[in-house]
Amino acid sequence: MPTPSMEDYLERIYILIEEKGYARVSDIAEALEVHPSSVTKMVQKLDKSDYLIYERYRGLILTAKGKKVGKRLVYRHELLEDFLRLIGVDNTHIYRDVEGIEHHLSWDAIDRIGDLVQYFQESEGRVKQLREIQKRNEDH
Repeated sequence: MPTPSMEDYLERIYILIEEKGYARVSDIAEALEVHPSSVTKMVQKLDKSDYLIYERYRGLILTAKGKKVGKRLVYRHELLEDFLRLIGVDNTHIYRDVEGIEHHLSWDAIDRIGDLVQYFQESEGRVKQLREIQKRNEDH
């Protein structure tokens, strides 16, 4: 199982490859706001753990294992953003809040949050009821 730091890198690498078709050390460093030397060290760890294949000066590619994990990490991040938005968290806090909690939840908790998001998305009336409760609570 990857560490939280490894997860951050895998998630970002997966996104970069999906968006641009490739992920360079400099792109990863810029996206994660870290030094390229830190990226190189982590990429080497990810290579040793079979999440990607890294060839110095040639770039990197995700293995099947790396793609699977990267895709799931992106799903987790997007799901948590949807969940926080759904329950009424202000957009200015969502990204930071997700970054703060995503590594601390089990996949069981993520799956249950997914169920809850689906429950609300299946009926606008449920979302309306939640907003009414929130309004009442704010008024008190």
